Amino acid sequence: MILPDSGHLALVLLLAAAIDIFLGEPPAAVHPVVWIGKLIGFFKKAAPKTHRKLYGVGMALCCVLFASSLGYAVLYVANLQAVPAVLGLLIEAYFLKATFAIRCLLTPAREIYKNLEEDRFEKVKELLPIYVSRDPSKLTKTQMSSAVVESVSENYVDGILSPIFYYAIFGELGLVAAYAFKAISTLDSMVGYKTEPYRELGYFSARSDDVLNWIPARISVIFILAAAIAVALIPGKEGRISPLNSIKSALEDGMKTPSPNSGYPMAATAGALGVKLEKPNTYVLGAAYVPTEVKDIKRVSQLIAIASGFSLAASVAVIQISGTYPAILSYLYL
Repeated sequence: MILPDSGHLALVLLLAAAIDIFLGEPPAAVHPVVWIGKLIGFFKKAAPKTHRKLYGVGMALCCVLFASSLGYAVLYVANLQAVPAVLGLLIEAYFLKATFAIRCLLTPAREIYKNLEEDRFEKVKELLPIYVSRDPSKLTKTQMSSAVVESVSENYVDGILSPIFYYAIFGELGLVAAYAFKAISTLDSMVGYKTEPYRELGYFSARSDDVLNWIPARISVIFILAAAIAVALIPGKEGRISPLNSIKSALEDGMKTPSPNSGYPMAATAGALGVKLEKPNTYVLGAAYVPTEVKDIKRVSQLIAIASGFSLAASVAVIQISGTYPAILSYLYL
């Protein structure tokens, strides 16, 4: 097997982004992340009643091994000399696209925005679990709007930036790294809770997710800042955008959430949009700003879409630079 060069890797990333934006998610039966989820589900059902923390470590390692092997197998097949170059490119792009979801993150937000604008609260309460684990039945219109803004900005890291980041910095084995990350991310979403029955079972997965998202979460502030600057230059925008407040809020409120990572993109977004984000009885970000309104869902979708574009552009640049320098050093160089 001949591993791909930097030009090939950059093309794969751009093609994967195009597939994501124009085609969206593949059917569940052929979605690699669904396969990972089914494996996690199998381990969950087989979990013992004792030694659950140790079992959780083994479960996580097995799932990461499976996902990494899947990524490597895709590279192996796609880069065989017998496989036409265009077909190999499409295979890699398809599997890379499965690790991130720009369209899937933003599309439900637009649907919630439309229903909130028309005061269809029951429909909104049906849709909100896509984004939040909190009970939507008691949320006000402002709290519903805030929940969507919070989740879109938080999931930008986990669902878009982090997999692209790991793909970029690991060069020729970037697809393997992206799948290893996606395994941990999926584990965290399925078992990484502090409540029973997952407190011990998901402990290792949750901590691993915190570690892997630590750098991307902080880098996200830069991309959200860049997006805020770009939006501020667009005529006819809805609501005031403040790039400087984006940085200020991230520095002041980034560590106010229970998670060591989620506060940074949420606080940066709160500052950029000039809105207060609040999860009842848990945290308040941007306390000095005005309460969130329905229109802010539309604004955050625009902001994160542009931030995602900057993330892709930066990652392509990193991949190109890594043709000369080691990939991780090139990311720092950029």
